[in-house]
Amino acid sequence: MVFGIRAVIEAIQADKEVDKILVKRDLQGDLSKELFEVLRGREIPVQRVPAERLDRLTRKNHQGVIAFMSAVTYQSLEDIIPFVYEQGKDPFIVLLDGVTDVRNFGAIARTCECAGVDAIVIPVKGSVSVNADAIKTSAGALHVLPVCKEKSINQAIRFLQQSGVKVFAASEKAEANYTAVKYEGPVAIVMGAEDTGVSLENLRICDNMVKIPQFGTIGSLNVSVATSILVYEVVRQRMNKQ
Repeated sequence: MVFGIRAVIEAIQADKEVDKILVKRDLQGDLSKELFEVLRGREIPVQRVPAERLDRLTRKNHQGVIAFMSAVTYQSLEDIIPFVYEQGKDPFIVLLDGVTDVRNFGAIARTCECAGVDAIVIPVKGSVSVNADAIKTSAGALHVLPVCKEKSINQAIRFLQQSGVKVFAASEKAEANYTAVKYEGPVAIVMGAEDTGVSLENLRICDNMVKIPQFGTIGSLNVSVATSILVYEVVRQRMNKQ
């Protein structure tokens, strides 16, 4: 954490990786105006919170502002895709739509690193971010696997499609079983949160939807387990083509 208005301003101006900023709900003054001026045009989530929440996070003089710094340097999808193509490989990307549990995120990252996924994509807002718990659960995979923090999953999907990547969404609404689909060439898989799934906005633009069959009474699989199943189906098919 970085706390204090001036310290947070300096961190932003130095282009440090900031995950989010908590600001006291009634914060006012010239310094606070300078902070919001610096934030203008930057994709950094800001939450207005009661002073008590900030006081619980630190006993030091936070001046009504606390910034959470990322434990890793986020990558850009626009850099990752050309780099993968230049290596003579077909990109393999996993996008997380609305996943907020850091332990699930860490478990997904661990699977993706083991399976040779090229990057995980998360949105700026309404999503998990890389923190100590996520890194621990990932067994260190998040120190190795590129994580791209994009403005939105929808924009990321469109960019991937424009880059020749076929995008598959995991959804219970799908007709096709995940094993009945061919994951040929450049592939991306979109996984949604366990309670809401992939948003309709994103489902509509994906190239295909696939489902994992379920025969029990529980409504859905854990998202990290479901991701592992789909990721390794892609791996299986790619290995069979070699």
